[in-house]
Amino acid sequence: MRLLLYKYLLIFLGAAVPWLEVIVVVPIGIVWGMMPFLVMLVAFAGNMLSVLVVIFGFDKLKRWYVRRREAKGKQSSKGSLRAVRFFQKYGVPGLALLGPFLIGTHISAFIGMALGASKRAMSLWMGAGILLWIIIIGVATALGFDFFTKDF
Repeated sequence: MRLLLYKYLLIFLGAAVPWLEVIVVVPIGIVWGMMPFLVMLVAFAGNMLSVLVVIFGFDKLKRWYVRRREAKGKQSSKGSLRAVRFFQKYGVPGLALLGPFLIGTHISAFIGMALGASKRAMSLWMGAGILLWIIIIGVATALGFDFFTKDF
C-alpha cells in the first residue's frame, strides 16, 4: 500500500516537471500496473498545478527568464519560434490544445501569456488541452498494454 502511494506521488511530481509531463508519466504509471483512471487524475492535478504556477506567476517568471537569456546571450529556440507562429495563427485554443504535445505545457502557457493571453483564458484552455492529451495517452496506453498482456 505504501509503495503504491509513493508511485502516485511520483506520477504527480513527474507530471509537474517540464519535459516529463503527462505524455511520459501517464504511460509509465499504467505500465507499472496502477489504475489508469487514478494515474490520469493524479497526472492532471500535478501538471495543471504547475501550469497554473506558470500562468499566475508569469510576471516574475518572465523577468527571470529574460535576465537569464540575456546573461547567456541565447536566441529564441526553434520550439519557441514555432509556438509564436502557432499562437498567431490559432490563438489560445490552438496553443493550449496542441502545445502540450508539440512543445510542452509549461512552455505553451508561458508563450501564451507572453503574447497577451488572459490568465483566465490560458488556464481554461490549458486545462482542456492537458485533459485531452491525458485521455488520449491514457486510453491508448491502457488499451495497448492490455492488448499485449492478454493471452489469446
